[in-house]
Amino acid sequence: MAEKLAVMADAPSDYERLGLSPTTIAPWEDGKRTDDSAGTYEWWYFDAHLADGAKVVASFMNKMDLAAPKSLAPVLRLNLDLPDGRHFEKLVHYQPSEWSAAKDHADVHLGKNRFTGDLHTYRIEATAEEISVDVTLTGEVPPWRPSTGYMLFGADRSMEFAWLPSVPQGKVTGSYSISGERHETMGVGYHDHNWGNVGLMKVVHDWYWARGEAGPYTVIASYITASQQFGFEPIPIFMLAHDNVLVGDDPAKVTFEREGIYTDQKTGKPVAATTRYTYQDGEDRYVVSFTRTHDLSANRMVDTIKGIKRIAAKLMHFDGAYLRFVGDLQISRYTCGSSVISRSRGIAPVSWSRPLRTTRSGSSCTSAIPADSKRVRQAPIHSPKSRHFKAAGISERTRSVESPRAS
Repeated sequence: MAEKLAVMADAPSDYERLGLSPTTIAPWEDGKRTDDSAGTYEWWYFDAHLADGAKVVASFMNKMDLAAPKSLAPVLRLNLDLPDGRHFEKLVHYQPSEWSAAKDHADVHLGKNRFTGDLHTYRIEATAEEISVDVTLTGEVPPWRPSTGYMLFGADRSMEFAWLPSVPQGKVTGSYSISGERHETMGVGYHDHNWGNVGLMKVVHDWYWARGEAGPYTVIASYITASQQFGFEPIPIFMLAHDNVLVGDDPAKVTFEREGIYTDQKTGKPVAATTRYTYQDGEDRYVVSFTRTHDLSANRMVDTIKGIKRIAAKLMHFDGAYLRFVGDLQISRYTCGSSVISRSRGIAPVSWSRPLRTTRSGSSCTSAIPADSKRVRQAPIHSPKSRHFKAAGISERTRSVESPRAS
């Protein structure tokens, strides 16, 4: 069998080479991981669903151009969606001299904006024109990474894209403001950190990513498809926690499905309305489904490129896109001899304090459903509520209709 050209680095030699522990995560891992040189990129990401219905996304990026990152060109991306339907999507560019990041822990400065923390408690302060956020994120689920967190590409595996979910789920307190009108709130949040040494458009054809919480469960799930030159190799990522304790994260036990493929009108890309991850662990089977209800944003990547780079991108027929959704998260658990059905309801997307109702039925084991199955599921549903997920297709070409991607 030919060696895979896209893999998650998980060998003992990988941990040793990268100076990582397979069992613990150190604060320096959320510090600066690149030298800002040409070809590299890095960003710190935060999102939150707030009790008043607002949604916040903040990204501190050392470069905006992920297709062919050149010299340091820092950017603040700040999105705010309000319960009254108003949507703010800001992109603010800064001079290289206004950017700094510590190496021993997360402490990123972008002008007067700051993103700092220690793997447990974070403070995010960001202002973009008339909107601003000032929040504290306190981790509830411990920091986690898929193996080393490094995805390696190429025969020599020298091309890297890395990911660290520093706070898979945490409590958010603080405020956001619109034109000086301040709103104190609380909610549930998430923080991760990405970096790499090769343009994403070169190594990744598309990805789906989602996170959410339902009752006692927290989930992070992603399905990344490498670009054509790396054989369209899939890289599944999955983490499920119960009462803040890890249940499973072995990608070999995950199957992935897409359903309800539609064409996004703004970007022209085929996107799945539902993505489903099935995790089979011995006699236990977990089925996690994310179903889109509405879009938060849908952007063609060429629209974020300015000047001569934009002209060049159009001449090269660059057609990448990035979409963000909210929707329903459903988590079901089956075990040999019984099925456990749990339902949790709350008015606010982050309210999961009501007691779970549990019933048991059945007398035989249920095997995992094949990844290529398109049958309707007869599955117990755990907690349908709005959650945050996104899809991105960053290749220059779209694959066939028979194998649609969010590209």
